[in-house]
Amino acid sequence: MTGDIGGEVLGDLTQSALAARAAEPAHGEGGDGHSHESACLNCGTVLIGSHCHSCGQAAHVHKTLGAFWHDLLHGVFHFEGKIWRTLPRLLFSPGRLTREYIDGRRASYVSPIALFLFCVFLMFAVVKQVAGGIDLDPAKVVNGGTANLEQGIKLTQTQLDKLHRERAALAAKGQPTAALDQEIASQVQALDIMREVKSGTSPAPGNGNVSSDIPAIDKALKRFAANPALVLYQLQNNAYKYSWALIPLSVPFVWLLFPFSRRYRLYDHTVFVTYSLCFMSLLAVVVAVGNAVGAPFIAALVGIVPPLHMYKQLRGTYGLTRAGAFWRTAALLVIALTALTLFTVLVLAETGG
Repeated sequence: MTGDIGGEVLGDLTQSALAARAAEPAHGEGGDGHSHESACLNCGTVLIGSHCHSCGQAAHVHKTLGAFWHDLLHGVFHFEGKIWRTLPRLLFSPGRLTREYIDGRRASYVSPIALFLFCVFLMFAVVKQVAGGIDLDPAKVVNGGTANLEQGIKLTQTQLDKLHRERAALAAKGQPTAALDQEIASQVQALDIMREVKSGTSPAPGNGNVSSDIPAIDKALKRFAANPALVLYQLQNNAYKYSWALIPLSVPFVWLLFPFSRRYRLYDHTVFVTYSLCFMSLLAVVVAVGNAVGAPFIAALVGIVPPLHMYKQLRGTYGLTRAGAFWRTAALLVIALTALTLFTVLVLAETGG
């Protein structure tokens, strides 16, 4: 749904911009929609270049509705030259990108927080759109009751029959069936589990004895054990609201990797963490799209790419030796898992019982 909404908004904005240019093509002194001033319209300083040397405002100000919508798209989605310089560095030279931004070379790059917001929006929109396969509608969630469990078995069997028919049709046409085979296997596994729960050979959700000495974690574990599908549904719909919390949750742990360093401050670690989260968000998008188009082998990237990227970013950002970067990469993987666990607990606590 989020992907559809994002597409509709982008389409409406684009259509509005084109209509605005057609309706008002030459507002202002110049036919290009710019005003041509000798003094800054913001502070009155005499202009000697393309920007005011006093306040920084551009000398030529857009004065068309089309330009307004262009600026909106530009500001929200970063359709500018910076993104094409930032993304290659983020993918292939993350350490150089992070170090240059920390050292003050920023005009060439999108700021870490702006890129983070965009990547997180993209990740949740794409993942929610293409995830499929698991029905997390609370009205259909199995709560351990016999009636709900029977309904779940019936719904799953109906879906499985439909998938078998679709696979037979593809096979008759000589088309590949790998994607459907994977989904059928997933549905069969789910059906077997529900049947085991119904027959009593497998414990029903909520009967497990899970606990923790930390109240917030204990509450989250009990909620997940009682109704895992509902918890996943809540995470899917609320995690993006608190995604920013991953930054402050991660930074203190990264600081522990350099506890006695006077050269690297909390600011350095914050930039490092934010750019790293941007990359991981984009990787999640690639994996989700790969699974959706029938290329599940792309999921193997999750186990290979993150450690390599962390290693390169650590070496380039902090000027580490290979050995120093290697053990910190191992520690950083543990840090990432810890931060994700704390983030999940936070989201569950904020979404209520």
